[in-house]
Amino acid sequence: MNEYLVDAPCRADVFVSERAGLTRSAVKKLAESGHIFADGVPVKAGQTLKAGTKVAVEIPAPVPIRAKPEDIPIDLVYEDEDIAVVNKPQGMTVHAGAGRVEGTLVNALLYRLHSLSGINGEIRPGIVHRIDKDTSGLLVVAKNDAAHLSLAGQIAEKTCKREYLALVEGVVREDTGHISTLIGRDPKDRLKMAVLPSGGRRAETDFFVEERFRENTLMRFSLQTGRTHQIRVHAKYMGHPVVGDPVYGYKKQRFHLEGQLLHAFRLTLTHPRTGERMTFDAPLPDYFERVLEILRRENS
Repeated sequence: MNEYLVDAPCRADVFVSERAGLTRSAVKKLAESGHIFADGVPVKAGQTLKAGTKVAVEIPAPVPIRAKPEDIPIDLVYEDEDIAVVNKPQGMTVHAGAGRVEGTLVNALLYRLHSLSGINGEIRPGIVHRIDKDTSGLLVVAKNDAAHLSLAGQIAEKTCKREYLALVEGVVREDTGHISTLIGRDPKDRLKMAVLPSGGRRAETDFFVEERFRENTLMRFSLQTGRTHQIRVHAKYMGHPVVGDPVYGYKKQRFHLEGQLLHAFRLTLTHPRTGERMTFDAPLPDYFERVLEILRRENS
């Protein structure tokens, strides 16, 4: 049984999803089966919780994992009995949706690792957080449920630090800054996310300029929250979309890219079992470095 304290009024499914690192559908199933309690009383997923409420989440035995192992090469940066850290390539989906369970990072992990947490169900085993298909870089995988809950708690409490490098359009004037907005579904295009004047969910991003070029800027972004497409949406909101972004970027692209130049290069976390503070780094992909080399030659 895992317990959490509500600090502000919110829906039960939203609160548990963020604190326990579970999908909203997984939380709904737990609530429907009587595994979520507020001050000792079972709650419904859509129920509003008051500040000060003690929420207990009971995780039943993991359901069988149905995604199939596939012999897909992956860059395993670190592994022990509790966690694994993977450098995901651009173009690989982290996990499949319903009806499609092949060719994903999860399939590769099932082949490579002997165990994965089962909290997030049959098609998301081990997945605590995600990065977009066409974003490369580091993510941590939980190999058991205790590790999963610990890592999810760190993400919710903002003690798990995730840093990205991105090449953006235009020259950013400020050396550093903080972006705080609401992000939700774009009312004009439900397949996209957007900064909204109201509604949506709070999104916090810190940014730092690493290098300026004639028409581009190499940026470092540090996530304080983990909303869908957060950095890509915030970069567009700044007026400096990520180079190569097929959804939020410029239609006319100078470089022939397969996706956005956005890379999760650094991940810092506390080990779930030992309590050791650990930092992992992943170098920029070759295609990203090639673009930077072109821009540096033009600057010289």
